[in-house]
Amino acid sequence: MPEPKQRATEPEQRDATPARRAAGAQPFAELGLPPILVQALRRNGIESPFPIQTAVIPDILAGRDVLGRAATGSGKTLAFGLPMLVNLRGAPAAPGTPRGLILAPTRELAIQIEAALDEPALSQGIRLASVVGGLPIKKQEERLARGVDLLIATPGRLTDLIGRRAVDLSQVRVVTVDEADHMAELGFLPQLTAVLNRVPAEAQKLLFSATLDEMIDTVVERYMRTPAEHSVGPTGAPVDRTTASTESSDSPRTASHARDIDESDSTTTTPGHAPGSTGTTAASAAAGATSVSGGKSPNSGEGAPTGSRRLADSPAITHYALHVRRSDKRMVVAEIAARDGRTLLFVRTQYGADKLVKRLREAGISAIGLHGGKAQNHRARTLAAFADGTAPVLVATDIAARGIHVDGISLVVHVDPPADPKDYLHRAGRTARAGAAGTVVTIVTPDDREEAALLARRASVTMTDVEVRSGDTLLAELTGARRPTGRALGDPFPVTAKPAAAPKDPKAATQTAHRPTARGESRKHTKKRGKPGSTRHSSSR
Repeated sequence: MPEPKQRATEPEQRDATPARRAAGAQPFAELGLPPILVQALRRNGIESPFPIQTAVIPDILAGRDVLGRAATGSGKTLAFGLPMLVNLRGAPAAPGTPRGLILAPTRELAIQIEAALDEPALSQGIRLASVVGGLPIKKQEERLARGVDLLIATPGRLTDLIGRRAVDLSQVRVVTVDEADHMAELGFLPQLTAVLNRVPAEAQKLLFSATLDEMIDTVVERYMRTPAEHSVGPTGAPVDRTTASTESSDSPRTASHARDIDESDSTTTTPGHAPGSTGTTAASAAAGATSVSGGKSPNSGEGAPTGSRRLADSPAITHYALHVRRSDKRMVVAEIAARDGRTLLFVRTQYGADKLVKRLREAGISAIGLHGGKAQNHRARTLAAFADGTAPVLVATDIAARGIHVDGISLVVHVDPPADPKDYLHRAGRTARAGAAGTVVTIVTPDDREEAALLARRASVTMTDVEVRSGDTLLAELTGARRPTGRALGDPFPVTAKPAAAPKDPKAATQTAHRPTARGESRKHTKKRGKPGSTRHSSSR
């Protein structure tokens, strides 16, 4: 059964208003993209580039190595994908030898990158394919054997295919590592470096993420050649090489989501500014773009702007810490989930996600769950149901905090507060995309107060503390919470049993089955008898 088609990674760019989208930016054609590619973008409703696209596309087209940091929802996929397609035009790749490579930490992100680049690649005559875990590896080998120009892969599955000699990376001309810091957190750094070791040293290398920190130093120093560095968008807490290591000594990093399973010599430019935030928003810094390039490695700390070492956040997000009694937490979460609108709830563990989904569905809330313990086809159906509104509530572990782009998420709820400020901001980045507004709430019990306050300080997020209880008018005003119906819902993806195979000749089977034995007729013996005398011979021995 074919899997539901994933949504493209950049749907927000089609919906952004021209003023917000352009903000004085150059049209795509002025960035050096060919007219036929610009027309393909226009057919999808994408008219003007976002700041990260304006900043990095010329450098990538020029063949430079690039480090890019931008907030989630800012258009990173098209920023590296479009110039890659242009640079890969020409003779088709031989079977099993792609000429371009994109590495992503999760299968969902890899599949969505493929969907986002599908039509632009078609306009350039570039053949795309994705290889990810959880899907039949034999079919992926067959696809590679037919020839792929640009391969999108997760490090684990690509390593498996290399071991089976199904793919050869010796002809790769450009490689992109998306969400490199997340790969390191998930323990993929050895696989990532093993893959990069097989790519020619002269290949162009691009590294993109919402955060750039000390976890990617090894990759930058070992594989990138004086990269141009671009940082775009509003910023949150500084996370430079020194600050990050100091923080880690005070509060050790945990990665609970890892168990479940993102031109010229150095001048600073600011193509545009977004309105500053007010009140309880995440930061009051204006949106802009900074770019650093030159002979020094960005790891040295010289010439790199402070903004390029900061966590991304959005001034359109309003943050609340909802202080609840422990006995009230379950009902408060259920009332929030029963609201109108698409809602994303984050928990820390797979077990917690499944348990919460079960409780919400028993309360009459159409909730579904997403985590690394589910099969790939189940995860694809889950994302499709959440995206098309069939199930407006998604309960997820941090697997969804990176790279899962769904339109119209108006509320993000931290049912379990994350352990790391970067995880908080990546979770929060699922809302308020492409200039829209959004709300992020953290459920805080008395035992969690100190942890929540420390998390807000480290993420440079200003939270409004609110005491709420089940049924409060204030809770409804802030989140749209309402009483759930209480009518239990069944399994969102029921498994239908296969019908029993019918007999070849139903009429004959009916006549012969269970036919009663007539009086005087002996019963037919079905037991196989031995040869006459066999028993006698055996006993004589």
